[in-house]
Amino acid sequence: MTNSPSGPANVYYGGQAVIEGVMIRGPEHMAVAVRHPKGHIVQHAEKLSSLYTGRARRIPLARGVLVLWETMALGMRALSFSSRVAMAEENESGEEEPFPEKVFWGTMAIALVFVVGVFFAGPILLANLLEMVDASRFVIVLVEGVVRLGLFVGYVWAIGRIPDIRRVFQYHGAEHMTIHAYEAGQPLTIAGVRPFPKEHTRCGTSFLLVVVFVALITFFAFDLLVDKGILVRTLSRLVFIPPIAGLSYEILRIGARWGGNAFVHAMFIPNIALQALTTRVPDDGQIEVAIASFTAVLETTGLVPAAELAAAGEAVHEAPPLD
Repeated sequence: MTNSPSGPANVYYGGQAVIEGVMIRGPEHMAVAVRHPKGHIVQHAEKLSSLYTGRARRIPLARGVLVLWETMALGMRALSFSSRVAMAEENESGEEEPFPEKVFWGTMAIALVFVVGVFFAGPILLANLLEMVDASRFVIVLVEGVVRLGLFVGYVWAIGRIPDIRRVFQYHGAEHMTIHAYEAGQPLTIAGVRPFPKEHTRCGTSFLLVVVFVALITFFAFDLLVDKGILVRTLSRLVFIPPIAGLSYEILRIGARWGGNAFVHAMFIPNIALQALTTRVPDDGQIEVAIASFTAVLETTGLVPAAELAAAGEAVHEAPPLD
């Protein structure tokens, strides 16, 4: 989700770290590059359907909801692909095991229930216990927001202590550094990417943090103006998720577009600070994978000759389409 001044105007590139790899998403294409256990890079690129590239993506507020959805949808597909490559899963015929569609949608449903239950409904139930000690509405709503923020930061901190997740966070850093290098017009080589920071203003982590803060303000205002009991308050958390996501995305775009402004820069300091938990400094091999993924997306647009794509890693192997 990054503006790329060295490419076409207002073209945004973003991505996600996956198991031993990186997924990069362009305006109309996506690519995944994964380090195979044997050392080579397995890469796949494809054109996105209209679901991800339609006119709705240009509608302010609505596009934020779509971005939240596609982050999960494309992320899950890329993650399933990377896990099969990284683990070199094969059946008796030597072909890769397909990723069952039912498993994909089931995992998506579980993830949504977890996010909604833990980060939206859960804090209101915990904060509501303060009514037993006659706490004021102001205190209850404030505690709910603090609990939600604490759960989010605590969750990110906790998973970052898992060794395998730390490697994913290194690939996350490699993704950011590669996009930074492209924005700055530097060559997509390890030497060209290495000097850039592992944090990025429009990171997905930043998006989620903005969502948490916008939710805090929105729910705070709603609860002070509308006091209809815990059921209405809980339902309001679910109803407000789409507009909160839409507004948060627009705020994130402002941060990317006007990042040079001192006031806007100061607003996004917490976002950059949080990325200290979700990114790690990558090694050269991880940067190489990120370059392979990013270059694959550029090659689909004709911005990079195919010959340069092969030079992005030790060896780049084409893979079957994602499930």
